[in-house]
Amino acid sequence: MHRIRPTRVLRIRNLYSLKRRMISSTNYLAQEPDLDFSYGQQVAFAKARIGNFFQAQPSLGNQFTEDMPLRNYLRKTVPREVLEQFTPDLERFGHRVATDLYALHLECERDPPKLEQYDAWGNRVDNIITCQAWKQMHDISAEEGLVAIAYERKYGPWSRLYQCAKLYLYAPSAGLYGCPLAMTDGAARILEVIGNAQLIERAYKKLITRKPQEFWTSGQWMTERRGGSDVASGTETVAKPQPDGTYKLYGYKWFSSATDSDMTFTLARVLDHNGQVIQGTKGLTLFYLETRDENGRLNNMQVQKLKNKLGTRQVPTAELLLDGTVALKISEEGRGVADIANMLTISRLYTALSAVSGMRRILNLARDYSTERKAFGKYLNEYPLHVQTLARMEVEVRGATLLVFETARLLGKVECNTASEHETLLLRLLMPLAKLYTGKQAMSVTSEGLECFGGQGYIEDTGLPGIMRDAQVNTIWEGTTNILSLDVLRCISKTKGAVLQSFHSDVQSKLKASTGNAVLSNCCDKVKKASDDIVNFASTQAENFEIAARDYSYSLARTYIGALLLEQASWSGATSQDITAARRWCMKDLTPFLSEERESNYNRSGIDADYELVMDGYETTKSKL
Repeated sequence: MHRIRPTRVLRIRNLYSLKRRMISSTNYLAQEPDLDFSYGQQVAFAKARIGNFFQAQPSLGNQFTEDMPLRNYLRKTVPREVLEQFTPDLERFGHRVATDLYALHLECERDPPKLEQYDAWGNRVDNIITCQAWKQMHDISAEEGLVAIAYERKYGPWSRLYQCAKLYLYAPSAGLYGCPLAMTDGAARILEVIGNAQLIERAYKKLITRKPQEFWTSGQWMTERRGGSDVASGTETVAKPQPDGTYKLYGYKWFSSATDSDMTFTLARVLDHNGQVIQGTKGLTLFYLETRDENGRLNNMQVQKLKNKLGTRQVPTAELLLDGTVALKISEEGRGVADIANMLTISRLYTALSAVSGMRRILNLARDYSTERKAFGKYLNEYPLHVQTLARMEVEVRGATLLVFETARLLGKVECNTASEHETLLLRLLMPLAKLYTGKQAMSVTSEGLECFGGQGYIEDTGLPGIMRDAQVNTIWEGTTNILSLDVLRCISKTKGAVLQSFHSDVQSKLKASTGNAVLSNCCDKVKKASDDIVNFASTQAENFEIAARDYSYSLARTYIGALLLEQASWSGATSQDITAARRWCMKDLTPFLSEERESNYNRSGIDADYELVMDGYETTKSKL
């Protein structure tokens, strides 16, 4: 056994006594600025002393009053007498999302949902346990009217725009409660359009109420084991008719978001008298069901597991076994996909709002941090290179903001039956474009945003990495980029090109104000040419259209954003920052499909070269040895 010599014990005691005397001096660091490591000298990092420097934590100001692009868009677009009525609410809410709601948001991130499948006595209970902050978000959503505003229609077609402005402020502080709100909003729209009197009374009024104790949220259960977008071949759930007019559903829902919701819409195939179903899209019917019965028991379903996701961990997402789940048929047989389309439209808008608001949040935090963080003797905002990086992010966010809110404006008009045919067609094109393009922007901007914080951007405790993890879902949920690009081509085909004509004429109209502006004339010419090239390509490249879908959709989005930014830069209240943003955006390649076409990347040789490049070195025939 090792022993300590008595003389060494004495030295340790003397050193301990010396340290105690030095620590008792509350300002010894100030008195002893020149510390060294000589014997017995107290040093800055000894024991509990961890130094006198700490990085400044970024703070949030009022998220509405500081958001000049949003405020200026609303000023330009909304009639003054309408805007003056709801601006005070946005100002109040802009403060709230930066304070108490943001604290709840972080709590939701720290305490994700858990599944309790069995109780202490072995009974199957399948309780999804969510944190108190998540439950508070439910009540706050009702009280703030985050769904209700769009359906009260106090401001007519401007109600949807007002609601989206509030959702945009809310999303980065919502603890992902925007996910159930998206499906709740979509469910309300389905019921409003279908007009089922029984469900209007039982469910619709609860989806749009401002009373927390009555407020219902909705799910959307479409994805099964074979995948989400290909519902035609992927839906295996069947519906068995019952004597009382209800149906019992049997199937496995592989990805059910916000599983703690009160109700949901889902797709299933109706069994005929011979136990057969119709395959394909024509066999899909839309059903309404409530997740629990009057006694609080699950509606003949089992929660098999909660998903372990990259992001959006705050949202309970589960795999569900439906085993005789009681449901009501609310669409004609075979009309399921058509009737659930309204929910998908609204979900896509919420996804785009989530993408753009996430970009704005991380940029706001990075901007504040740049005024607090010193490196190499200067604040970050004193380095032109750092400010340049933030400015490039700002241009992306401004463009995305205009695209999403213009889409929301058109939706409000369609819902209130005040939209022209031109506007209805334009909305059909812009909705998938807004979702697909902002989703990709968000991944780039949030990644760049994390880099603005250096190592702290990589530390989970800061709450920053979650912004990027949550952003990734925007490129996947409600259709991946490629799926939505094909949807863009589909709407062009189904309307025989009418959506493109609406797009082209709208771009030309938005450019009128900037045509005579010497500062913007070159940008205006570039956007006009891009618009012309987009229409011409569609009429001459039918054979290669599908392979060009992604680049073509990017071109549509970039060109339309260019037109929106130029319009914003040309109105009477435009600022120099509006002009700078428009000019910077137009420096982009607005039509990437033309660059690819010039390189012959869309013809057969280009397609073959893609395949050979990807499969180079891959063993197509695997050895069993």
